[in-house]
Amino acid sequence: MPDDATARAAAEEESAFSHPALPPDATAAYGSHPDQIVDLYAPHGTAPGPDASSPLVVVVHGGAWRAPYDRWHISPFAGYLARRGFAVASVEYRRGSALPAPRGADPAPRDPVAGRWPDTFDDLAAAMDALPGLVRAALPVADPRRTVLTGHSAGGHLALWAAARHVLPPDSPWYGARPLPLRGVVALAPIADLRTAGRLGVCGGAAQQLLGGPDTFERRLPYADPAALLPTGIATTLVQGRTDVVVPPAVSEAYADAAARAGEVVGLTLLDGVGHFPLIDPAADACAVVAEEIAQLAW
Repeated sequence: MPDDATARAAAEEESAFSHPALPPDATAAYGSHPDQIVDLYAPHGTAPGPDASSPLVVVVHGGAWRAPYDRWHISPFAGYLARRGFAVASVEYRRGSALPAPRGADPAPRDPVAGRWPDTFDDLAAAMDALPGLVRAALPVADPRRTVLTGHSAGGHLALWAAARHVLPPDSPWYGARPLPLRGVVALAPIADLRTAGRLGVCGGAAQQLLGGPDTFERRLPYADPAALLPTGIATTLVQGRTDVVVPPAVSEAYADAAARAGEVVGLTLLDGVGHFPLIDPAADACAVVAEEIAQLAW
């Protein structure tokens, strides 16, 4: 029989995935690959501000950077934010597929390989650079000057990374000299510290796979690990369930500790009795907490 924590986690996942996928109001491409697209959701339900525009929330989905998990599973969350008056852009990106495992890894992993180096990072950088123009054309009610970046799990990693491109090593192809014009980042149960995630074996060793395996992990960390890209100077909050068994709280805590060592204060909201999936489940109270954290930065 499964223990209480395992049973609770399974019930939370079932609830989060029970909502039907929500088609967007528009879809825009930021590249030629089929995965280089952004789904756009117009705000409704809550009236926008006096200037008749709405803050823009950029959503990056999780799924351990693996191909079977695409943006559709987070579309109910995108719709939930739209009902609260936000304009929403949900970013798709290239993920790992059922390719042979990197040298030194399990030759027959149960899951597809996590991530595609450098494609996954190429896509997040390209999407963020293209978004202001795409939004102006396809979702003019959105105000890119009031942008909040959020992401769940592996998407939380990518959200934190995208906000930190101005502190990447200058030889990185993704380096940007100036910070993105963001109101802030709200990262949800993020894989925020790749070294800690690797040590804990999060998502079946996904962090190591993302960087190409053990031979390249340490070399690529400075270019890919949000915990190594601090301070950012961008308001950042992490929201984490205390009972998360998918991405344990220790991963968010490691990122917050790294930020403190770098002289930056990062908010860390720990939710009692909450696991991994309620943060993006419109039926869960934790999802309302997430929306409020976003609103505090956006409005």
